Amino acid sequence: MKVLICHRPKDVSEDNVPDGKIGKARRSPGIAAATLMSLAITTSVVFSTLLAAPAFSSETPAMAKTGTRFKADSDMQAVLDQLASMGGKPIETLTPAEARKQPTPADAVIAILKTQGKDTSPAALVPGVTSIDREIPGAAGNIAARVYTPNGPGPFPVIVYFHGGGWVIASKEVYDGGARGLAKEAQAIVISSDYRLAPEAKFPAAWDDALATYKWAAANAVSLKGDPRRLALAGESAGGNLAIATAVAARDAGLQAPTHILAVYPVGQTGDLNTRSYVDSATAKPLNKAMIEWFVDKLLAKPSDKMDLRLDLVHANLKGLPPVTIINAEIDPLREDGAMLESALQKAGVKVDRKIYVGATHEFFGMAAVVKAAGDAQKYGGHALHSSFGK
Repeated sequence: MKVLICHRPKDVSEDNVPDGKIGKARRSPGIAAATLMSLAITTSVVFSTLLAAPAFSSETPAMAKTGTRFKADSDMQAVLDQLASMGGKPIETLTPAEARKQPTPADAVIAILKTQGKDTSPAALVPGVTSIDREIPGAAGNIAARVYTPNGPGPFPVIVYFHGGGWVIASKEVYDGGARGLAKEAQAIVISSDYRLAPEAKFPAAWDDALATYKWAAANAVSLKGDPRRLALAGESAGGNLAIATAVAARDAGLQAPTHILAVYPVGQTGDLNTRSYVDSATAKPLNKAMIEWFVDKLLAKPSDKMDLRLDLVHANLKGLPPVTIINAEIDPLREDGAMLESALQKAGVKVDRKIYVGATHEFFGMAAVVKAAGDAQKYGGHALHSSFGK
């Protein structure tokens, strides 16, 4: 197991490196008693001040820009600024139908590219990959899917990819950037399927559709120029949860095991919304705690569903899963879910690598056209998947 924290060279303070280990500065053994007394007094004053002060100050530039004490990279901040200018309303104040019509981070990326005078067509953004839309059988009727294929004769490995959106909003179109980028970086066919959304289809409808997609991909890989022996799972946010849960379901059903799982800022659980990152990123942009509470409310048929092990992955039986790569953003309520999943996988004997992108927010992964960290993350995740396929 290894945890990597990707940050700007100047970001060396503990406040700027969540969930990581920071070496302690070495101290000279010859410190005078007077100095120690002064240090103790100063520390007492500092602690008293901290206890009396609010956790965040609304006056700080970072708080105004990202909703947290963390500073976003300049290209990431440009996306947040563009999204804020597009007139979206707080998701948690809307009906699901209204929420699905709000501007998305993907819309903000396209707006920036147009401002820059750049071609926004998929072929220009991710050359060497083509896509086709089709329907495939879900668990309760057909569902829409988009199949991405890299140039070349094949046969290619196959990645089954699930989009995010809290199981309530979004689609394969909104998450096109991440899926298309993985097809290029992993040199693999990517099958990105929609799934039934809540509240129209409550838990576990999305999980049932995800497993149906995986079964379909294994059975139809050859017809897509794919190699069914080299099959992997990937997903973002809610889709990251679906990717891991589908691997567990495939193991329990005796299906072909995926070679690898890529989980990008996955939901690991919904039972504890007071983790470290739920606190320090409670009002983060573009995803905040109130939105997640809203998603969960729309998703669940009953409160006890939170404890279902398809949703509560950190307490599930994860033994026997293939290697897992977890990608997290610093500015994200779900950051700590990644750490919890990493620990649970490690305890289950599963090989896991995790990387945290400092200066990035939730939803950054598909923004490679305008955010450098996103391109780096796609290469990192794509390499992990590609390596799992062998030759």
